[in-house]
Amino acid sequence: MAQHPTAESQHPRDRSRNILAAAATGVADFIAQTGGRPEAVFERIGIDASCLGETRRALDLADYVAMMEDAAQETGNDNFGLWFGQRYQPRMLGLIGEIALTAPTLGSAIEHLALWFPWHQQATETRLTRHDGLLRLEYRILDGSIVDRRQDAELTMGMFANVFRACLPSGWAPDMVLFEHARPAAWRDHEAAFDADVGWSQGTNALVFRDRGLDRAMPGADLPRLQRLTTDLAGVAGSCGTPAFLDLVRGEIRRRLSAGALHLEEVADALSTTSWTLQRRLAEFGATFSDLVEATRLDLAHHYLRQAHLPLGDVAFLLGYSEASAFSRAFARWSGCSPRHWRQRSLQATARS
Repeated sequence: MAQHPTAESQHPRDRSRNILAAAATGVADFIAQTGGRPEAVFERIGIDASCLGETRRALDLADYVAMMEDAAQETGNDNFGLWFGQRYQPRMLGLIGEIALTAPTLGSAIEHLALWFPWHQQATETRLTRHDGLLRLEYRILDGSIVDRRQDAELTMGMFANVFRACLPSGWAPDMVLFEHARPAAWRDHEAAFDADVGWSQGTNALVFRDRGLDRAMPGADLPRLQRLTTDLAGVAGSCGTPAFLDLVRGEIRRRLSAGALHLEEVADALSTTSWTLQRRLAEFGATFSDLVEATRLDLAHHYLRQAHLPLGDVAFLLGYSEASAFSRAFARWSGCSPRHWRQRSLQATARS
């Protein structure tokens, strides 16, 4: 069977990207409450359960994200991250949650969250932006080697929403929620959970909200404590971190695939470099831009094909193909079989396991 090279096969995965273990506060209890065996999840992923929830210890980010995906399978709850996130209060996050809660106003809390979150969780981008009169609190993992990450995104959007709920009157809801992953089967649960419209297959994950109530005082406002907490977070994290170079390029490619034509110049600009420099650096790793586009498409194709509710035409679109036939030909070249056949085998293997 033909094998297409992936970025991971070209170099070992960088395991230095960390997330503070406080991010996993309560996950064992929630797995158990939803019918799963937390110890089985931790054993499969290789996570030391004794550190979960600790403020000053770290987990590998890829392992943390994989834990959430495995928990969804273990519990049979495809929306595991969504519902865990709805109950995930800011204080459970440790230092970064306390930073948001002790900010003087809600606007300040959101600004601090956007600024400091990449120190709590490395290889991550968070931004507060404005589009068409609406604000967006954006979040995405920059590391393109972390492919399956839907549960983490839905959990994080729920946690971000709970920062607003900690300050604003009961009933607050964002104007919209955006997710970078494709629409899941039980997508109406997301609209109900956030009481908002939801956009799928976006360039980033984001809460979209109006510029009102941001001057409202946070209930736990404490400026001296806020300053101590930011100093502590900087000391614990050491840096906000960036992924390995190839994984960073793959992350930018992934962000743009569904938009259609993908140009090296756009990715180089996003990485604050020139096209020539990007090509030169890729060559140093024995790779080309087209190599990484193909590898990213293959990884995402496998990811989407495991989701039985997604039509093959939608999978083709998400990978940047204008026609399903073009995707089928490319997939057969990569994998030696059709996407439909690969999906059938994958779903059968999952049913047997």
